[in-house]
Amino acid sequence: MRSKFKWIFALLVAFTMQFSFAQEKTVTGVVSDALGPLAGANVIVKGTNKGTTTDFNGAFTIKASQGDIVVVSYVGMEDSLFTVGAASSYNVLLKQGIELKEVVVVQGYDRTKTKATTTSASTIVSTETIENRQNASVLASLQGTAPGLTLISSSGSPGSAKFDGFIRGASSINGNTDPLLVIDGIPSTSNQFRNLNQNEIESVTVLRDAAGTSIYGNKGANGVILITTKNAKFETGIKFTYDVVTGFNTLPKNKYNLANAKEALTIEKLRGIGLGASMTDAEIAAYTTETDWLNEFFNVDVLTQHNLGVSVGGKNISSQTTLGYFKQGGLVPTTDFQRFSFRNNINGKSDNDRFNYDVQVALGYSKRNQLDQETNGNIDNNSIQNPLHGALTGLPYLPTSPYATGAELFAGIGTDFSGANDTYVLQDILREGSLPSTFTDKTAILNLGASYKLTPSLTVRNRSGIDFKQYGRLFARAPTSYLAIVVASSRGEQFGGFEDQSTFNDLTFTNISSINYNKIFKEKHNLSLGAFMEYTKAHYEGHGSRQNGLNPLNYVPGAGTGYVAFNPSTPNSYISTVNGAKLTGGTLSVFGTLDYEYLEKYGFSGVLRRDGTYRFSEDNRWGTFWSVSGRWNIDKEDFMEGSTFDMLKLRASYGTNGNQNISAANYGFPSLLTSNNLIRELAASGTGYNNIPGSLLYGQFANTPVQWEKISQANIGLDFIILNNKIEGNLDVYRKTTTNLFNSIPNSASVGFGYTIAGNNGELRNDGIELLLKYNIVRKDDFKFSVFANGAYNKNEVLQLAETDQSGVSNLRQVGNILNEWNLIPYVGVNQANGNLLYLDRNGNLTETPDEARDRRATGKSNLPKYQGGFGFNLDYKGFYLNTLFSYMVDVWRIDNQFRWASNPAFIGSENVTADFLNQWTPSNANSDVPSLQATNNNVFIGSDRFLYDSSFLRLKNVNLGFNFSKKLLNNSPISSLRVYVQGENLLTWTKWRGFDPEAITASSVTNFPNPRTISFGTSIGF
Repeated sequence: MRSKFKWIFALLVAFTMQFSFAQEKTVTGVVSDALGPLAGANVIVKGTNKGTTTDFNGAFTIKASQGDIVVVSYVGMEDSLFTVGAASSYNVLLKQGIELKEVVVVQGYDRTKTKATTTSASTIVSTETIENRQNASVLASLQGTAPGLTLISSSGSPGSAKFDGFIRGASSINGNTDPLLVIDGIPSTSNQFRNLNQNEIESVTVLRDAAGTSIYGNKGANGVILITTKNAKFETGIKFTYDVVTGFNTLPKNKYNLANAKEALTIEKLRGIGLGASMTDAEIAAYTTETDWLNEFFNVDVLTQHNLGVSVGGKNISSQTTLGYFKQGGLVPTTDFQRFSFRNNINGKSDNDRFNYDVQVALGYSKRNQLDQETNGNIDNNSIQNPLHGALTGLPYLPTSPYATGAELFAGIGTDFSGANDTYVLQDILREGSLPSTFTDKTAILNLGASYKLTPSLTVRNRSGIDFKQYGRLFARAPTSYLAIVVASSRGEQFGGFEDQSTFNDLTFTNISSINYNKIFKEKHNLSLGAFMEYTKAHYEGHGSRQNGLNPLNYVPGAGTGYVAFNPSTPNSYISTVNGAKLTGGTLSVFGTLDYEYLEKYGFSGVLRRDGTYRFSEDNRWGTFWSVSGRWNIDKEDFMEGSTFDMLKLRASYGTNGNQNISAANYGFPSLLTSNNLIRELAASGTGYNNIPGSLLYGQFANTPVQWEKISQANIGLDFIILNNKIEGNLDVYRKTTTNLFNSIPNSASVGFGYTIAGNNGELRNDGIELLLKYNIVRKDDFKFSVFANGAYNKNEVLQLAETDQSGVSNLRQVGNILNEWNLIPYVGVNQANGNLLYLDRNGNLTETPDEARDRRATGKSNLPKYQGGFGFNLDYKGFYLNTLFSYMVDVWRIDNQFRWASNPAFIGSENVTADFLNQWTPSNANSDVPSLQATNNNVFIGSDRFLYDSSFLRLKNVNLGFNFSKKLLNNSPISSLRVYVQGENLLTWTKWRGFDPEAITASSVTNFPNPRTISFGTSIGF
């Protein structure tokens, strides 16, 4: 009996095993798109760990059982699913991604909508636009990509923080105007992002109207830029990408028409001063020395970039890792920038999708060497401390410095800075180790997000972010440098030079908690509600020291060696000083959101936010801001059936924001901590005998009435997509008004605080129109061609402002005028009778002696652009592609201070000048537009519009020419994708501006570090 049972049991086991093996089988197939087989597509058995990728012929083999669901996915394509049946072979055709109107638009605070359902004026910039660009900051790569977004790089120094941004014009006179940057849901308090690797970014969304910005309350007053970094998808195999770029930077040209050696000598002869005054025409013609000082102070520099990406996705967890290295030379020999960056983004979920979490960790380290002029505006016009001067003012008929050291230079010229000597001093500054100026940035960012669905309709979320930055600086005047020696000599000291060292820590913590409700009723009504609380706390502290007196025998920059000790017998020498700072600030906000949609045709959104800030007194600490917006999807109406519109949407919004950053932050300083003690009464200390602290001073009175600047904005917009996604665009018209402007209020001096007091007064309005268009002209499998353009017009007007006497002011802030309007004396030209300069007085009469105060008049011109935008095209033909981006700004007016220096006859003989002087007025050249060198009224620094130039420009911002290798060409290799390309940045610029670079926000320009022209070669490889 037992034997029979064993036989039956064995038969049952065998049958079960045979049945099991019969259920699991080998499934094969080919995955293709419209162009042919797809290599690297992911093939996953849903709900299991079984997965594979297609080979170079698009083929796959996988084990699966009948009834299993197989998911096939590929980046940029719609996922495809098939159920395993009796067949063993399945061919899968993947289609291109979702329709344009279904593209996801990030709204902030983990909220998203589609292009069809959003009520805000927003623009999406994709990763293809910004990745592998040759810019240290992503802000430079965004110029020209979105209507209404003005980004201006005022310095080309590598790693510079000198970026000025506006969205829909300047909304403040003295306060912060930079847009808010939000990275992966966490608002940033910084205004520089040099440690953010552009290749980590998936997309950038620009929010421009109140419907998009009011949810950010006090932080979003100037518009919002949302940055989303790359994430891996679930259930995808491991993928590697490697990008390498190598290029070089060159100096752009200028149109100052500076004199060469013979021209400079001739001009000196005409003026009767300098070396040329004692030379004959024959001697000048035979003169052979010719120094191009541009080549001495600038050179061609190299750029290198490497990026390694690794992505992998399992059933419930995915990971995206990016490791980057960037190095850029700075044209000026002692300047450069290096950055190391690391980012790891992890996403996870539970089996039932009720619990989701994400973790982002970003680390960065950068080091830059830069000129003192970059952060010290006091030496902009200093002809012996700012090397950028030397390239333009060096006398071309003199040789380069014959002095090998600072000591030799001092022995040769002493303190005589005439002629070429000041240029030799500037050359000494650029000698290696002469004036070390090194900055380091260390950043660590941790972003943790989690959500849990309490019910299918109710979700709770929390996101916490920690943003830590450590800034270090070493700045020194080496004891062997000329400047150190000459200063020590003037003081009768044996040792010269000084060294500054400083370290500052910047820590910001942000926590956002929310509960969200979403429910669809009767398949008609879609209701979403959200309640949020946001807390931000910032801590900034650090210290610095200065050592005066360095011993050249053992001084090493930053090592603490060679410090000369203080001697009480010489109390005014070798004094060491220390400094420190400790700042704390924070905000607390509670807000709610409402979104309602009916039949996918009509939508309404509302935001109500209550903000509190540490900056103001208790009476003014809290502000309430809100917005309402609506949309009408006209294409959903019955009467639109059969039309050419894929989407036609009308939207409108109105709302308010508050600006607590009423004082603009310096470049690189956290905006949250400016004017941190504005409402507090402060004491100050002074020094007494022997530099010993010995006095207490009244430092500041408490300005308790100060409060928020308030911005209200109305917007009407139209979004459309027509001809089967062939043409898309949007049109917006807006009015933005700022009240309670933080500004100076006239005050009686009898109260003891001067003639003005800072307070809230005034009103400023910005009106504008924005347009974006994209036309996909050709969309064939092997040939694609599209063009795009965006543009914006913005006009501002001061509506209210306390009256002040501005009769002698160059830039007006006056009711009824545009902001920063140039107020100058009209320059007419040259008096043909005597070569003097002619102006118009206040009555419109010609005069050679204008009154600096009374003859000025408003010009209708400003340094703030009225028009801005960009355009370009994308061409792809059988693997070859050509992409271009042009950017432009129009109606921008600035004083060219550099050309004013070059046109100053007083500098002839000591500095180089423009060769335009050779066309000076003479009795035989009476029609010349160049005043006589002997003109009696040639004061170039008079407040006239003679040197007011249009700095509008059209720039070929980026061009990329390359070739994508097809899957067929990569057959039988481990490479899944390969692209090679050549790329240019700032290649061509069309402008009336005579200087190197028209791009700057400063009202006047002298010795700006120009943005370089860059050409690079790159390769992108996928495995």
